[in-house]
Amino acid sequence: MFWRFFSLLFLLSFGAALGYFWGGAKTVLTAWASLLSGALLAGLLWWLLDALRGLRVVSWLRQGDLDRAPQTIGLWGEVVDRTRRLLRERERALLASEQRLKDFLLAIQASPNGVMLLDDQTQIEWCNQTAAAQLGINTERDLMQRIGNLVRDPVFMAYMSTPEPGEPVVIAGRDDREGHPVRIFVQRHRYGEGKQLLITRDVTALEQAEAMRRDFVANVSHEIRTPLTVLSGFVETLQTLPLSAHEQQRYLALMATQAHRMQSLVEDLLTLSRLEGSPNPGYQSNLSVSQLLRFCQQEAQALSSLLDAHGMPQSLTFSADPSLSDAVLLGEPRELQSALSNLVSNAVRYTPAGGHIDVKAQVLPDGSLRFAVQDTGPGIAAEHVPRLTERFYRVDRSRSRESGGTGLGLAIVKHVMQRHGGHLSIQSVQGQGSCFTLTLPPVRWRQHAA
Repeated sequence: MFWRFFSLLFLLSFGAALGYFWGGAKTVLTAWASLLSGALLAGLLWWLLDALRGLRVVSWLRQGDLDRAPQTIGLWGEVVDRTRRLLRERERALLASEQRLKDFLLAIQASPNGVMLLDDQTQIEWCNQTAAAQLGINTERDLMQRIGNLVRDPVFMAYMSTPEPGEPVVIAGRDDREGHPVRIFVQRHRYGEGKQLLITRDVTALEQAEAMRRDFVANVSHEIRTPLTVLSGFVETLQTLPLSAHEQQRYLALMATQAHRMQSLVEDLLTLSRLEGSPNPGYQSNLSVSQLLRFCQQEAQALSSLLDAHGMPQSLTFSADPSLSDAVLLGEPRELQSALSNLVSNAVRYTPAGGHIDVKAQVLPDGSLRFAVQDTGPGIAAEHVPRLTERFYRVDRSRSRESGGTGLGLAIVKHVMQRHGGHLSIQSVQGQGSCFTLTLPPVRWRQHAA
């Protein structure tokens, strides 16, 4: 401001002096007229120059290009400097806000939960990939489309039609189909001027776990209740009726059978609990492949003789690749032995008299080790195969109980394979037989014992 006043005063003085010298000073009146004329012309010149600088500043402000700020001095120079500084601060703040918004959207995009923003007309303003995948929405094509036109589930439509958000609902997901359920949790919240926020979450695993928990409790209760009922009946009979020694022995034998059944059930439950709660086995312990096959063969022959004492004997074949003669498995020997023994025992129990059971150990091209148990039993219908490893799942409940099974054997086998990095696969054709396969990764075996 001082420079502006000083420049105006200097120019007025300089103009008045020029007017005085050029106009002459014949009289006092002409001298004053010359002074005033020179000062007026100098003031007009100063105003024109100042207006020109102001127009340059206004033109720069209209363009908004910070890198092309006019070079000027005085008040307009101060205005340019302060404006440029303020605009740069605003620009930095805007860039920081945009970066925070991008980070926020990236965080929502990475969220395992689906997030969708709807305007006051329930049109999609934005949604992350999780919500799009769960509800079957294209994030580019379906923006600004009404959510009710894209998700036609009756439960969802009824939920969205209510004025105020109520209790969240669970609907079928986009990939839901028979045998492969997909359940999506949906909850809405209001915000802003009539806008809504939708939160989605895949709860398929939770619902399946809850269903498995209910089935597990119901199955355990049923499996234990049956032998307990039999035991209670026999005990009451022994206490109330006069029985001969032969009858007493028969009832006691039946009671022992039911007690053994409950003991087997408890042992299998404890085995499952131990498998699920303990760390994966290391590589220090080992089990010879030849020894494992010999043990399973002896066990299978004994069981086959017991089950088919008066019928045509079963044919049992155990073989291994020549390269496995000195091979050992690396892991928990008891678990690995239990897994293969379970499959062989099941094959013996469910293969009729005169049938054939073939057990092979072979090395696959990728270095994995496979144990295959092939039988000529009745086979299993295709709809039962995916559920065979569920706890207490039986294709034929009465036959399983008669054979002494608890319904937990294949669940134990599956957990043993998972703990050793392998997997259990099942192939079966009804009326032709089944093939149960254990596959262990290359790191779980070696050619020679250390």
